[in-house]
Amino acid sequence: MKESDFAEQRKRLVREIVAGGSLKSENVKRAFLSVPREKFFPKEIAAHAYSDDAFPIGLRQTISQPSTIAVMLEMLQAREGQKVLEVGSGSGYVAALLSEIAGKNGAVFGIELLHELHERAAGTIAELGYENVFLRCGDGRTGWKEEAPFDRILVSAATGEAPKQLAKQLAEGGRLVVPVGNILSQEMVLIEKEKGKAVEKERRCCFVFVPLR
Repeated sequence: MKESDFAEQRKRLVREIVAGGSLKSENVKRAFLSVPREKFFPKEIAAHAYSDDAFPIGLRQTISQPSTIAVMLEMLQAREGQKVLEVGSGSGYVAALLSEIAGKNGAVFGIELLHELHERAAGTIAELGYENVFLRCGDGRTGWKEEAPFDRILVSAATGEAPKQLAKQLAEGGRLVVPVGNILSQEMVLIEKEKGKAVEKERRCCFVFVPLR
C-alpha cells in the first residue's frame, strides 16, 4: 500500500473517532493525523493499521485501539512544552503521539519491560525522527526517578491499583492516567497531584489492556 493510501486512511480514522466522541482536542487530533501508525505495525498486518481495533505486535503484546488511545490522551490533557512519562511504551506509537503534542520544547520518556519491543520501538522512533522521545528498557512500575517530576504520566497497561511510585513522580498539578481493574476489564482512572497528594478525579468504563508487569 502506498503512503498516500495510508494518509487517506489516517484521515478517515480520525473522522470516525471524532464522530464517535472519543477525540475532541485539536492538539490530539493533529497528533493522530501526523503519526504514521502503520510504521508501528508488523509489516504483514500494516494494511490494517487504520482499523479502530487493537492488534498483536508480538510477544503477547498489542497496539491499543485508536479510540481507546484517544480517550486516554483526552483525559491526560498533555500540553506543548511538558515533560511526559509513558509506562508500557510497547510499539512506541503512543510515545510518538505524545511527542507531537509536547512539541520540540517538551520531552517524552517511555519505559518498556520487554527488550525486543523496546529495541523495535526505539528503531521506529529514530527512523521517524522524533528527537524529543527517550526510551529505555526496564520496570515501569518504579517510573523514571532520574527525570522526575513529570507533568503527565500515562500508563498503557492494566494494574490492580494506581501505582504509588508513579504518583510520587508527578509534578504539582500534574495528571496521571492509568487503567485500573482485573485482567478482564479495567476503568480508566485520572489522578491529579494537589498540594502534594494524589487525588482521584475521574473514572471511565470499560477497557481491556494487557497487564502491567
